[in-house]
Amino acid sequence: MATTTATPLDTKAEAKAAKKKEPKPSFNERWLDKKGWGRRFPLLPALVFIIILTQIPFLATLIISFMNWEANYPNEIAFGTLNNYVQVFTDPALRSSVGFTIVLTVTVVLVSLVLGLSISLLLNRNFFGRGIVRTMMITPFLIVPVAAALLWKHAIYNPVYGLLNGLLTLVGGPQPDWITDFPRLAIEVQLIWYWTPFMTLILLAGLQSRPGDVLEAANVDGASAWQTFRFITMPHMRRYLELGGLLGSIYVIQTFDTVFVMTAGSLGTANLPFTVYETLYSAQNYGLASAQGVVVVIFSIAIATFLLRTVSTLFEES
Repeated sequence: MATTTATPLDTKAEAKAAKKKEPKPSFNERWLDKKGWGRRFPLLPALVFIIILTQIPFLATLIISFMNWEANYPNEIAFGTLNNYVQVFTDPALRSSVGFTIVLTVTVVLVSLVLGLSISLLLNRNFFGRGIVRTMMITPFLIVPVAAALLWKHAIYNPVYGLLNGLLTLVGGPQPDWITDFPRLAIEVQLIWYWTPFMTLILLAGLQSRPGDVLEAANVDGASAWQTFRFITMPHMRRYLELGGLLGSIYVIQTFDTVFVMTAGSLGTANLPFTVYETLYSAQNYGLASAQGVVVVIFSIAIATFLLRTVSTLFEES
């Protein structure tokens, strides 16, 4: 008689089938497990603190967003209305702030990614003083956002003593008032300068994680630098570009410091966070400001969902 021997594949398949048949412990059983308590109990204070600090204020904001609540009319507070959300999407000024927020986010993130990729490719090479240059490249990102905005407003954009007009004076060029004449461009350039080091750090880490054996094989096969970049580097960098783009989008959407310091929201530069601030502290319309804040949070959550999926794919790949 012919005897059959079990192969390793059959053994693995049987083990997986047996594991699937085993009943999984319920949530209560896992929670009451002594080891589970030992792992989870130290985290409970942090969890309670986060819930109190974030979820309760957000729940209060959500409730107020459905209220007609203006500080100037305290006797006319009413609940159960959708007028605030209707106004968010129908008011021309609010639509303009939404439009500028989208344009600002897309412009800053895309240009920062392109510059970050170019700089990371240069910093990935071996040259004398590479460590010092890398440290200097990330310095802008370490500056406090308000200080960075003040630096650009007074030291660079100022029409009288600013750096840009000083350089133009040397060549006999014009002397524009950069913030007044090009307000949106001035904000975009400052944010690109601020966020490019962040993108450079992420993309430089991606470049250094490229498989060395693949690069060596491409070099042996006679691939040019462009072919190596196109067919090896860019496919490998795709997920890092997505990660940088998503992280940058979440942060740039919430930009408030630069707009407040440089233009105070004038000249068509009011974005959503500044509009929320202006509605709350200038118009003192708490209901409308809360509805605007909820809309900003929903946009951020939508982007964060894609971010979490990207991060999970990176972990699975590693």
